[in-house]
Amino acid sequence: MHIVLLVLAALVVLFAITCVKIVPQAEKMVIERLGSYLTTWDNGLHVKLPFIDRVRARVSVKEQVADFPPQPVITKDNVTMSIDSVIYFKVMDPRLFCYGVESPMVAIENLTATTLRNIIGDLDLDTTLVSRDTINAQMRAILDEATDAWGIKVNRVEVKNITPPAAIQQAMEKQMKAEREKREAVLLAEGQKQSAITIAEGNKQAQILAAEAKKQTVILAAEAERERQIREAEGEAEAIMNVQRATAEGIRMVREAGADNAVLTLQSFEALKEVAQGRATKLIIPSDIQGIAGLAASLKEVVTSAPAAGTASDEGAEGNVKHS
Repeated sequence: MHIVLLVLAALVVLFAITCVKIVPQAEKMVIERLGSYLTTWDNGLHVKLPFIDRVRARVSVKEQVADFPPQPVITKDNVTMSIDSVIYFKVMDPRLFCYGVESPMVAIENLTATTLRNIIGDLDLDTTLVSRDTINAQMRAILDEATDAWGIKVNRVEVKNITPPAAIQQAMEKQMKAEREKREAVLLAEGQKQSAITIAEGNKQAQILAAEAKKQTVILAAEAERERQIREAEGEAEAIMNVQRATAEGIRMVREAGADNAVLTLQSFEALKEVAQGRATKLIIPSDIQGIAGLAASLKEVVTSAPAAGTASDEGAEGNVKHS
């Protein structure tokens, strides 16, 4: 009898333990009663009725990642490529997640594949390769709207790899190589062009500077020559003035000394001697030799005004002397 009571007590304790459930953080439990949805338990301690209530599912409400295998897709220009994607989602309603669709993960995978094929089918190869952000945004919007009925919130969709066929890859590599060579040739030509322009500008500046220097040299030479001529003219004028002053001073001294006619006559002969040494062919001597002093200045003017050409034409001819 005691053994039976102990067994019954153990069974009661066992049933009590099985009816007590502890829901951890970031999880929820969907509870059914007699096969129908009853409630959703949040984290904490809960008790269910034995044989009547049961746990339909444990659902994680954390954000989850679904990495799907590559899917073959065909672009608008009939290029078949392989694309794999990653989806970040979170269960917002555990009840819809359990009752909204059979095998939610399989449904999301198939929906992702069909959506990706529809989007890529409207794009050509080149657009597909450079439109990752556009593809991600379109897929997220479509998947989020479609999975609302399943209690799922799609937060983000990423296209991982876009793998075109091997032939297309080789053609793309050749194209990229050609583009790089083209850019290299263009940059080289631009460099040579800039170098030629720089050299030409340098030569032009050098010629301009040389011309300016030559012009300055000519100007300075002309200024120096002008200055030299001015100095020479000033020197000659000064010399003439000195001679005139000396002559005037001599005359003044002679006058002050009271020179007589004999002295004047002697000076006249001296002047006649100087005139005779000139190149004149004709001499006029006054009959009054005593008045020769008064004609000394006139004789010097005659000698000075005698043309050089007359000397050359009358060379060797006999001079005519007239006595007045």
